[in-house]
Amino acid sequence: VQLQASGGGLVQAGDSLRLSCAASGRTFSNNAVGWFRQAPGKDREFLAAVSWKGDRTSYADSVKGRFTISRDNRQNAVYLQMNTLSPEDTAVYLCASDLSSYWSGRIRYWGQGTQVTVSS
Repeated sequence: VQLQASGGGLVQAGDSLRLSCAASGRTFSNNAVGWFRQAPGKDREFLAAVSWKGDRTSYADSVKGRFTISRDNRQNAVYLQMNTLSPEDTAVYLCASDLSSYWSGRIRYWGQGTQVTVSS
């Protein structure tokens, strides 16, 4: 399975972006999927996760209320809607599939990241 994140770009503070994570080679519809980000010089940060059916989600406190994770298993894709972006959200955003159907944090596959840059 290959995961590819897309939808990043350069935006201004207060703008919104919607990231997509697409799977190829094999479906990840039976696996929970999470979003992470990594800014230069910082550790990778967990942002959000969604269960295989989309019935359970979890968020880091840093993005709760601003970011929304969702999935469409017919499209074999997971999304991250990001609102009210600030320069502190600048990072490479990555998606990852979990070993389990519900988020456990045990990563099965990491995806290629997409750069998000927020200007002030």
